[in-house]
Amino acid sequence: MQLVYGVKDKPKFAQLIIFAIQQLLAIMAATIVVPVLVSSNTNLAEADALSASAALFGAGVGTLIYQLFTKFRSPVFLGSSFAFIGSMVAAFAGAMSNVYLGYLGLLIGVAFAGLIYVIIAIVVKVAGVNWINKLMPTAVIGPTVALIGLSLASAAISDVFSYGEKVTFGVSSYYVMQPNIWASVICAMVTLFVVIICSVYGKKMTKLIPFIIGILAGYIVALVFTLIGNATGNDALKVIDFAPFKALVADGVGINTFFAVPKFTFLNAFKGVKDFSWTYVATIAVAYIPVAFVVFAEHIADHKNLSSIIENDLLEEPGLSRTLLGDGIGSIVGAFFGGCPNTTYGESVGCVAITKNASIITITTTAIMAIIISFISPFVAFLDSIPGCVMGGVCITLYGFIAVSGLKMIQKVNLESNANLFTVAAILIPGIGGMAMGIGKVFITNIACALILGIIVNLIVSKATDRE
Repeated sequence: MQLVYGVKDKPKFAQLIIFAIQQLLAIMAATIVVPVLVSSNTNLAEADALSASAALFGAGVGTLIYQLFTKFRSPVFLGSSFAFIGSMVAAFAGAMSNVYLGYLGLLIGVAFAGLIYVIIAIVVKVAGVNWINKLMPTAVIGPTVALIGLSLASAAISDVFSYGEKVTFGVSSYYVMQPNIWASVICAMVTLFVVIICSVYGKKMTKLIPFIIGILAGYIVALVFTLIGNATGNDALKVIDFAPFKALVADGVGINTFFAVPKFTFLNAFKGVKDFSWTYVATIAVAYIPVAFVVFAEHIADHKNLSSIIENDLLEEPGLSRTLLGDGIGSIVGAFFGGCPNTTYGESVGCVAITKNASIITITTTAIMAIIISFISPFVAFLDSIPGCVMGGVCITLYGFIAVSGLKMIQKVNLESNANLFTVAAILIPGIGGMAMGIGKVFITNIACALILGIIVNLIVSKATDRE
């Protein structure tokens, strides 16, 4: 892939700010939705809920830590990990309604997960990465990367049909096209088409910021629908929820209207120290450690994918040991503030692929911007107000590029070999079919189950002489 900006390139300052905003918009929705999902699944009261702005702050700090460990050579943004949602819910459940102990459990859990990364990084430093390549060759990594994008497809489409009712008919399902769904779909399609047109036909700067232009176009259409809905009393047209803006002035205009310190996790966690028990620590360990091994495999897949985009093997330079340390330590530090373990973001990788901008200074600026914005109330409110349907239109392209990147990897695999064919099949079918498992308090995602099965099949057929 011919990059417009390589890893070491430095765009002009004005362009850099715009590129950073684009990256931020690409990763923002997923980053702040994790604390929202955990809070809702644990029935936390509004006052006790995890802070979305703190998660954004933690993602920015975690990304800077990652960049330091990787010597600013890997254009990766770390955001809140969906894989640990079950673990985070278990931390609060094990605390037996003691919210502060639950917050402490979040920090203990991410420390366990980070420690696993550190241990693996040490093993890699001593033994090298050849064993990783044998354990997870292209026949394993390719379909796994494709699966990451494909498994997110339903989330993107659910956003496109925001507020819609899904009906199942036999083995098929569809959305009933009510007036409110039409407004949602139109906003999503405007966003999608503007992103595509800007990326394919755009010149110079337009081609480099298709997501910003697409999101703004979708937001404007959504705003028009909403204003018409408010004027006519038609709820079906009210696409944008202005509640985040109303909350800024709920108690009158004051300092919090413009500036607010995020509710950092460690502030609540320290209050739970007095209720600490080793039994609870064991519960947290069981919930977090297995997931850390799963996310390690996804770490490999994301870096292999990004390596193909920037045409430099990140597992060799700066090295897998460094990327693991950056991911692990960055996740620990980020969760100290935001509560959510971090992980490398496919949305960020997709943004790099589509815009052909792999500039490391863009990622670093995005991280700094995430930290600053988490304090600025109006901007956080604006991000919160972007309709799901608009982000759904963007995510069709982002998730699609992830899936296509994996398929491009599979092209390099000799599928005339039954050994490779069975390995790829053992990943794609269980993954797309939704082979997810709950074992005790540990939830293993469909991607993780498919990847584990693929690794096992790969080991079984690895002796085949006709493989490559």
